[in-house]
Amino acid sequence: MVNCSSKRINSPCGSNDKTIGTRLLIGMFALAFCLLATMHVARAHPPEEAAGKMTLPAGFSVQLVASEPEVRQPILVKFDDRGRLWVIQYLQYPNPEGLTRVKVDRYSRTIYDRIPEPPPKGPRGADRITILEDTDGDGRADRFKDFVTGLNLATGLAFGHGGVFVIQVPYLLFYPDRNRDDVPDGDPQVVLKGFGMEDAQAFANHLTWGPDGWLYGLNGSTTTCNIRGIEFQQGVWRYHPIADEFELFCEGGGNCYGLDFDRHGHLFYSSNGSHKVWHGVQGAYYWKSFGKHGELHNPYAFGYFGSVKRDGDYRGGHVTTGGTFYYGKTFPASFRGKLIGNNLLSHEVHWHHIEPFASTYRTSHGGELLLANDGWFAPTDLTLGPDGAVYVCDFHDKRTAHPDPDAVWDLTNGRVYRIQAEGAESPPHVDLNDLPSDELVDWLGHSNDWFVRRARRILAERRDQSVIPKLQQIVLENSVGHVSNVPGIRESSSRHVGNVPHGGKVPGNDEDQLALEAMWALNASGGFDNELARQTLQHRSVPVRYWTVRLLSDARDVSPEIQVELTELAKTEPSSVVRSQMASMCKRLPADKALPIVWQLLLREEDQEDPHIPLLLWWAVESKAASDRNRVVEMSTSPEAWKAPLVREAVLNRLMFRYAAEADTDSLDACARLIASAPSNADRDRMIASLDEGLGGRQMEAIPATFRAMVAKLVDTNSTTDVHRLRLAVRVGIAGAYERVVRIATDRKMPTTTRVSMVEVLSQLGGLDCVPALLSLLEWDEQHDVEVAAVKAVARFDDERVPARILKEYPRFSNKLKTLCRQTLFTRKDWALAFLGRVDEGQFDPKIVEIEELRGLEVFGDQGINDQVRKHWGKITRGTPEEKLADIRRFNNDLRAFSGNASDGNAVYKEHCGKCHKLFGEGEEIGPELTTANRQDRQYMLTSTVDPSSFIRTEYLSVQVITVDGRILTGLVHKETPSAITLVNSQVEYTTIPRDDIDEMVPSQISQMPEDILKPLKPQQLRDLFSYLESAPK
Repeated sequence: MVNCSSKRINSPCGSNDKTIGTRLLIGMFALAFCLLATMHVARAHPPEEAAGKMTLPAGFSVQLVASEPEVRQPILVKFDDRGRLWVIQYLQYPNPEGLTRVKVDRYSRTIYDRIPEPPPKGPRGADRITILEDTDGDGRADRFKDFVTGLNLATGLAFGHGGVFVIQVPYLLFYPDRNRDDVPDGDPQVVLKGFGMEDAQAFANHLTWGPDGWLYGLNGSTTTCNIRGIEFQQGVWRYHPIADEFELFCEGGGNCYGLDFDRHGHLFYSSNGSHKVWHGVQGAYYWKSFGKHGELHNPYAFGYFGSVKRDGDYRGGHVTTGGTFYYGKTFPASFRGKLIGNNLLSHEVHWHHIEPFASTYRTSHGGELLLANDGWFAPTDLTLGPDGAVYVCDFHDKRTAHPDPDAVWDLTNGRVYRIQAEGAESPPHVDLNDLPSDELVDWLGHSNDWFVRRARRILAERRDQSVIPKLQQIVLENSVGHVSNVPGIRESSSRHVGNVPHGGKVPGNDEDQLALEAMWALNASGGFDNELARQTLQHRSVPVRYWTVRLLSDARDVSPEIQVELTELAKTEPSSVVRSQMASMCKRLPADKALPIVWQLLLREEDQEDPHIPLLLWWAVESKAASDRNRVVEMSTSPEAWKAPLVREAVLNRLMFRYAAEADTDSLDACARLIASAPSNADRDRMIASLDEGLGGRQMEAIPATFRAMVAKLVDTNSTTDVHRLRLAVRVGIAGAYERVVRIATDRKMPTTTRVSMVEVLSQLGGLDCVPALLSLLEWDEQHDVEVAAVKAVARFDDERVPARILKEYPRFSNKLKTLCRQTLFTRKDWALAFLGRVDEGQFDPKIVEIEELRGLEVFGDQGINDQVRKHWGKITRGTPEEKLADIRRFNNDLRAFSGNASDGNAVYKEHCGKCHKLFGEGEEIGPELTTANRQDRQYMLTSTVDPSSFIRTEYLSVQVITVDGRILTGLVHKETPSAITLVNSQVEYTTIPRDDIDEMVPSQISQMPEDILKPLKPQQLRDLFSYLESAPK
């Protein structure tokens, strides 16, 4: 998402939907029509035949449970307390009923004419929630009843508290059904409002009860929520129905769809892209497609977590939906605790190993649980049933995306399947609602987690105080041999990260799991208090100690006595998992309670290399950096802080960067104190570098006298060559600093790297008076790197001397530098005309100019430019659909003629594709990641390569930035900060533009990928390339 604080950033924040992408859509539909005319479109297998064509591991079988016409377009399946399967039929997709599109941005985010009222007053859609029953015991649903109809894009449901919670954006609704007659007692109650509704592929979804009694949900990537003042896009949120509290649990993770908890209560969620699964940590920030979705909502996060580290091959990584941990009892024991997830694009169901790794986890591909052998199979969700089987819902459509929001969808199909172990028995179902609370406690130890979760949820609803003594006994009787007395645990804390999962082997797994379940139930029943917490903080079980910390933090404060206990525990806690949650907790607590705990955790040297803890501690410190600045600075500037590796590596540089980015009087004073505390010259240099980087390329206006005096002491304008010091000095106006930068930039006796860095300073902070000095660097005997830096620097200045000098020197430049010069000249209309004039005069050879460069000139809309281009290069418009179809046919014929060599294809890939695409870990990430793409679909790959603009994934649409002085730059948005935007072009060159310099930013409907990338290849090279592209990971 582009920050709209720039002067005029029009289209990315909304354009009229009648004009957005018109050329793109026309071309796409025309090409698609031609392709479909020559291709056989596979038909779906009839429901009765589809299951028989599926492949499963030995010992497993699959059975059709339900299909069209009773079930169509299912996106979610879930069992109620009576063992009946509920299905959301997503028949309204992709557009809401009764609303009119007003604006659509370049990422297909839509603004509608109004916010709809909730049901039943709002527009009546086609979605329905249907209850499926098998009354005769043959495994097939034979009774179908709608609980509610007329929903308008519903994406989640959860049972509990006397009714059913339903997500229908922008609302979280509650349908009361207290007599359980499957008829809502009345109109739904609006529990929450403000979920984003801009994109039906990214709605809030998957309501799931957490073990702590909160209702958890996800939100996708391209919808913006604003709920009770909390704004966010992708990530995990939660709501407590008794306390009526809403929180953003963690932010980021892509287009999130599907979440679950492992047996220890750790949250995992699925998303699209090459990310198999994310470990959701409270208060954490995760990767986003930053160019598309904007930066994290905390601009001072200065880091984020990636998805769970993946070992081995890449199967099952793209568009993972509905990941569920298997804790049933009918599958083989080897499946217990495995994560089962759908793969939408490969039409498969996979299972994965999830193994402890330091304070988090790592994953590897386990195997295929189901291969559909059917290109229409589109698994969107799966769930564990009370019988121990896994149920999969199949959206069942020949398409898996909607590039055109107005396309007509086939709404006639949909299936639900059961995957079961052969010979498994289905015991009679027990409705736990019929049991007294005391018996429900016994069900917490059931071998099928489906029943355990229901028992826990019902106890949370009842809040029956009579079970508290029994639950307390279960928790505490299993705490014998608590943390300080367990042999081997204390010793394990000093081992290397990764060697000892979660701080050592936890003794008595079954008893400890029951203690954990009892503590969750205690908390839900209102029986978790400080007295119990003081004991469970010393429990022998790592998960119990972890959850004690987690539950204590829910109140966002702790008593002074508990704070003392936690501070002591921070010194001695052997488990990195518990220490990780303590760091998360500190972000939530007031500074006076949090910082003593943070300090002790920062002294734990064994966590330096932990994948999560250093950043979690930084986020805890950052959360107090403004509100309790003095406390934070005092803690961070002590001699002990400089000696602590975690403080030095995780906190100090980021803290300097954070205060520098804020750049107000108090923050700059904090910067000065941090520099003054540095115990060595090397440390001081690090702080100065962070200060310089934090200030960015902007000019400073109000500069405190104390800060200016500090900078003056740091910089000797007669001798220093340090770029960070000199840039600081120029910013704050230290006498002689600017002149010193110019002298170094033009001094050939200075090292080339030093001169280049000074040229960059002039590019950022210099005025028109530095243009002659920069142009003087374009001499025939100048260092090449200096010339490159100079050409990039002068591009910022709208000065007629710039094109004149570049054009004069152009003939002698290398081809690479000539390309850079053309890129510079083509950013301004007058400069482009000057270059084209030299071509017209015969001074420059038109043959070396790439067609893609010339296409960028279309943006000026200048007849003189267009005439010159047509005169010397002819027609440069993109090929017609018919011409592209002919290319595809020709390439197909070449590919079918002989076989290719994948090893030779690797070399072709590196030369032609790897500059922008990553495959099997090789290449750049400018364009889409190819490892998890649908690479076996040759027609798709050829179409995407021959006609890359026919359909551009939204996160890879480029933008054209128009500056206030008329310069035009094109590229993908690589990074956004409050003060600047960074673009990257197809040559992997980065350009940072201060927001103050931006006049307008508009989307480009043209892909950065050249259309003719395959044409230079010989037929055998083409075969080799596709052999490599279609190969499996090694």
